[in-house]
Amino acid sequence: MSRRAFAVAALSAFTMMPPASAAPGRDGKHGKDGKGGGRAPVSEMRGVWLATVANRDWPSKPGLTVTQQRAELLTHLDTAVRNRLNTIVFQVRPAADALWPSPYEPWSQYLTGTQGQDPGWDPLGTAVEEAHARGLHLHAWFNPYRVAAHTDPTRLAASHPARKNPEWVVPYGGKLYYNPGLPEVRAFVQDAMLDAVAKYPVDGVHFDDYFYPYPVAGQSFDDDAAYDEYGAGFPDRAAWRRDNIDRLVRETAGRVKEVRPGARFGISPFGVWRNAATDPLGSDSRAGVQTYDDLHADTRKWVRESWIDYIVPQLYWNIGFAAADYAKLLPWWAEVARGTSTQLYVGEALYKAGDPAQPAAWQDPAELSRHLTLAKEHAQVRGHLYFAAKDVAADRIGARARVVADHYGQPASPPR
Repeated sequence: MSRRAFAVAALSAFTMMPPASAAPGRDGKHGKDGKGGGRAPVSEMRGVWLATVANRDWPSKPGLTVTQQRAELLTHLDTAVRNRLNTIVFQVRPAADALWPSPYEPWSQYLTGTQGQDPGWDPLGTAVEEAHARGLHLHAWFNPYRVAAHTDPTRLAASHPARKNPEWVVPYGGKLYYNPGLPEVRAFVQDAMLDAVAKYPVDGVHFDDYFYPYPVAGQSFDDDAAYDEYGAGFPDRAAWRRDNIDRLVRETAGRVKEVRPGARFGISPFGVWRNAATDPLGSDSRAGVQTYDDLHADTRKWVRESWIDYIVPQLYWNIGFAAADYAKLLPWWAEVARGTSTQLYVGEALYKAGDPAQPAAWQDPAELSRHLTLAKEHAQVRGHLYFAAKDVAADRIGARARVVADHYGQPASPPR
């Protein structure tokens, strides 16, 4: 299941609402009419997520030949160029595994169908080389703590660190996770991720929205032993958990700068930090998930403290959606980013456009284009990322083509 599929389930739980599917004239550089007229923007993020978990975007299925896998990958890159995008966010560690030859973790099962089996080529190395050849930036996207979409350790490769260190692993909600409360886990996942950053000239390092897992009703994440050992000095378990995630973010940011100084470190969290009803600093929203409280991720703090180079809140709702209105969350995030060195990009739900299961707004090809028009009112917004690559290619109702026509008339380089 992809990270967005997790989020879809979480997003259904809006308080006081029936279940709902989940989820810049920044500075005048788009031209006078916002439709590509005038001079080209100096810099703007135009990115797309290329998801590999559960073969969401690539490869289309496990077990393809090297030639087939490579051809599909290059097609995604060419499609990005054709749509005037400039950045690929490529998921290279979807589940405590690797899409490069890693000394720390096994080859991903999404390549061959068998975890640990050598696919016969280097997908990350190829992706970096071919992206750069096309003028695209490539950000390596890592999921820090997800181990498996099941709870059976024996299904993992025999060499898997989770099998060798079972005390690191917590089953929860039908899945396996590394325990963020263990310092040795935090050190290991950083080592595993930074291996790729050291080996390849990636332009960025990217985390998604999974820290502590999304809550599952009636279940608790069993980190009692870790809390007993390391939780002294914190007012409660939630504060200790937030500190664990803060440490991961701060330490990773520092290590990225040491290993590859030119690479940028960014995170794409769920779009609601806290609701205003919970915290006066929060957004005018009624989301059933709040990252601060439920995922123990203080995303606002990371921006205000300028710990990360960029943030991409997943604002996967339409303008006017009552529980989480794009038009209200966008200015909230712009204000959070104001005065910091953290750049703000907006995560856009291209996958919803034309999906008959989505609200009426998403059947209108102009909905996404209106998002970009609205973002132009906030100078802090420096671009957008679209979920996801398969949907850029399909463009079911022409929403993507409308964005290109209305806003991407001129080329743009990624922000630095």
